[in-house]
Amino acid sequence: MDEWKFNITDRGKADLKSLDAEVWQRVLEKLHWFTENFGKLAPIPLGGEWRGFFKLRVGDWRIVYEINHPERIITVHAIDKRDKVYKKRR
Repeated sequence: MDEWKFNITDRGKADLKSLDAEVWQRVLEKLHWFTENFGKLAPIPLGGEWRGFFKLRVGDWRIVYEINHPERIITVHAIDKRDKVYKKRR
């Protein structure tokens, strides 16, 4: 089976560092699970200003990412509460 990996942009790292320890742990666990199971999942695309990006849910939190199929890499761009994360692109 081909392995997927994830990386996090500087902005995504700043978002991750701002989370409390419990949410931080849940987000990282979800990202590891996501890359291990990516071939079995259907990514959820975003529209508008985030067209070309996808979302991953972690409770009330959202991870906004893009997919690089040839390199098999998921790049995380933003992590925040659902009501805030989509406004970050502006």
